[in-house]
Amino acid sequence: MEIMQSIIEAIEQSPQQKITFADYMNLALYHPEEGYYSSGRANIGTQGDFFTASSLGEDFGELLAEQFLEMWELLGSPKTFNLIEVGAGSGLCAADILKYLHDNYPNFYEIISYIIVEEAQGLIRKQESILSLTGKENKVRWKSWDEIEDLSITGCIFSNELIDAFPVHLITIKNKELTEIYVTQSEGKIKEVISDLSTTRIIEYFKLIDINLKSNRYAENYRTEVNLGALDWLEKICGKLKRGYLLTIDYGYIASKYYHPQRHKGTLQCYYKHRHHNNPYVNIGQQDITSHTNFTALEKQGQLLNIETIKFTQQGLFLMGLGLGTRLSALSTGKYSFLDVIKRRDTLHQLIDPMGLGGFGVLLQGKGLTPEEQKRPLKGFQ
Repeated sequence: MEIMQSIIEAIEQSPQQKITFADYMNLALYHPEEGYYSSGRANIGTQGDFFTASSLGEDFGELLAEQFLEMWELLGSPKTFNLIEVGAGSGLCAADILKYLHDNYPNFYEIISYIIVEEAQGLIRKQESILSLTGKENKVRWKSWDEIEDLSITGCIFSNELIDAFPVHLITIKNKELTEIYVTQSEGKIKEVISDLSTTRIIEYFKLIDINLKSNRYAENYRTEVNLGALDWLEKICGKLKRGYLLTIDYGYIASKYYHPQRHKGTLQCYYKHRHHNNPYVNIGQQDITSHTNFTALEKQGQLLNIETIKFTQQGLFLMGLGLGTRLSALSTGKYSFLDVIKRRDTLHQLIDPMGLGGFGVLLQGKGLTPEEQKRPLKGFQ
């Protein structure tokens, strides 16, 4: 069934002939057969619809591996260390992490239990293919959250560019009141309509992050997003994590910047063949749809769940703390050809460019840690 037909059926079957934008986005991205991610059409890489830090080369995964090693040591070197990657994309990051640890820290590699939590079957096939090329596919298990026992994880749950792909509610201001943008259809064509909020959780969300969109600072028709799925995701993780860290890397802002009055069109973006635009109603099932991450919401929700914020920083600073500067310095040792130096320097600089990947947020949270363990600085956050 074509994705458009599935969306129209969902609209027609709804009581008021409309669905939330979150429901629309969920179908466009995660419909079991035709969704952008589920179908396997998601094209990640420098020649695809978008690229991630891990698609630039091995450095990102290798530096993350250094951070995971230090986490294991700070937790007292437990006999099993769970690494849970949520939303593993093409699988390149997992492959780079495991290969680096196998080659450089074999004792740590042996005790790692590496689990990928991935909902999109199309991406799981890609991950299996990439990992099979490194011979590390037997080190990885794919599980759903339901298959992971409660309070069974000691280690680190991490994600890179995951939260931005969660379906979001679209909100707009009408007559100083919060209203919601819904998706409906007319003669087979998608249309937006505005009505009352679909859930009081949206009001609770803004109370949580201490933002008042009804104030005079916000203009009529101000438009933005609310990611309730991120709060649900964090609650699910809290139920699985017994002791250790939650590491979230993504593009986004703290709440005061996310919901700044001048950001009146929100942050919703679409990516199609390496070009970005703001129309989510074209190329349905063929393009990525994203919104920025609200890191304040993750911190506030974490505190309600007894997950403590340890540090928030930018990716450029995080990777420099883990040794990216040393890798840059090595380019002047004469071990590389001129062309290799140029190519490698460009790759490393992209990872720390404050106007690009280097400006991504890196949020470290912890659960079950002693006060001393919370205070001990990890290299990526010094």
